[in-house]
Amino acid sequence: MPLYRDDAIVLRTHKLGEADRIVTMLTRHHGKVRAVAKGVRRTTSRLGARVEPFMLVDVQLYEGRNLDIVSQVETREPYARLIASDYALYTAATAMVEAADKLVDHEKEPAYPQYRLLHGALGVLSRREHEVGLVLDSFLLRSLAIAGYAPSFDDCANCGAGGPHRSFVVAGGGAVCEDCRTPGAAAPAPETMRLLAALLEGSWAVADAAAGRHRREAAGLVAAYTQFHLERRIRALPLVDREAGGAGA
Repeated sequence: MPLYRDDAIVLRTHKLGEADRIVTMLTRHHGKVRAVAKGVRRTTSRLGARVEPFMLVDVQLYEGRNLDIVSQVETREPYARLIASDYALYTAATAMVEAADKLVDHEKEPAYPQYRLLHGALGVLSRREHEVGLVLDSFLLRSLAIAGYAPSFDDCANCGAGGPHRSFVVAGGGAVCEDCRTPGAAAPAPETMRLLAALLEGSWAVADAAAGRHRREAAGLVAAYTQFHLERRIRALPLVDREAGGAGA
């Protein structure tokens, strides 16, 4: 069977038989890959801890007819060990890998920008560089942008009229002018819109300085926008502890 090697982030696993697991990974060069890790549920397995969600690994696989087969795994970054012991970090990282799994629809199609973004976001979480909720919201906005669903937080998403605008329509692509405003549109504070734009752009000086009420309002809009455009619910989002600290916590 053909053999290949790649860097991979483990997105999820589930049991197969008595001792195996099916591991879903987002790889640097091969996109999303599902593979069988044989015997990893046995206590004697040396691979088990290396194929847990959030781990960044160097993995060698054999190409199979339906599923590939893991033959060797080496740890690159032990994100799971750094994240799993903290509830806020764990739930945020779970929401990230769940979103990445949904946004990368097809297996074996290169998705390097999504891989790179997830790699960076898990690293920031593990090092506690910023508040947990901000890191998650920035990841979600930027991953949606990569997938072609970039929201507007300034110019009108419908007609392009120059902003800033006060209304936000989830189904309409973000900020909208008064002429394009639809019934039920949200009216976030100007500071919230600036925070959302900063999260999308990765402007952390602006994001870190945002007040708590604006962070909470932004989080609600990000969750609604993400789940509308994914057309499915991210189960981990309601569990995220958004009161947790970041750098120095």
